[in-house]
Amino acid sequence: MNHEFSVNSPFLFAAVSIILLLVMAQAVFFLVRAWRQAKKLGIDTVKLKSVVKSSAIFTVVPAISILLGVIALSKKLGIPLPWLRLSVIGALTYETTAAEAAASAVGSSMGDTSTLLTASQFSTIIWVMTLGIMAGVILTPIISRRLLNGVDTLEKRDKRWGEILMSALFMGMISTFLGIVFGKVNTGLVGWIPVFVMLVSMVIMLICVVLIKKLKIKWVEDYALPISMIGAMALAIPITNAVNSAVR
Repeated sequence: MNHEFSVNSPFLFAAVSIILLLVMAQAVFFLVRAWRQAKKLGIDTVKLKSVVKSSAIFTVVPAISILLGVIALSKKLGIPLPWLRLSVIGALTYETTAAEAAASAVGSSMGDTSTLLTASQFSTIIWVMTLGIMAGVILTPIISRRLLNGVDTLEKRDKRWGEILMSALFMGMISTFLGIVFGKVNTGLVGWIPVFVMLVSMVIMLICVVLIKKLKIKWVEDYALPISMIGAMALAIPITNAVNSAVR
């Protein structure tokens, strides 16, 4: 009997759940080991609880933005795949870019949520996303130590050039994402929608910085990223409607 493929099939949910349970079990295992080791070292229980609390906050808060990524990708890829990727090894900026590139290659688009993916298309997207992210997993233990040693050597010889190098690396990474944002501005006003959304996100983040630095509202520091992301995503809807109305 032939079964129609679904990106939200029970099999995918079961497979992803097993993987995530193993990951969570690993985290709990090391948490217990770390707690026991800390007690052996004589660290006070109050301090340990404080560390756990602060770590939980810094873990849960960024996870809000990850949840938004899962929701955004799930419209085309279903829930299991984005849930797995963004829970274990993925990053929202990479996953959306890789998924869009793969979807375009198989004749689809992440924005086309009305057309369902075939099993072949879905498989291709998975392979592209997985193989792309594996480069970091494989290369990090091979070249990271040499790279860091090279940077340290350069900073010892000339601290100014060391800072310039790190700034250049950072700007190169940012430029990659800016290329995605500005990639369709030559198609007309509609192509500027990602730019407008980015600018709105920047304004929201600047407001958060003012609240933190000027008004000394420290709790905003933990929530600045999800606030700017949620605010920009919410305002993306009226921005898109306004641009479409202007084009018409």
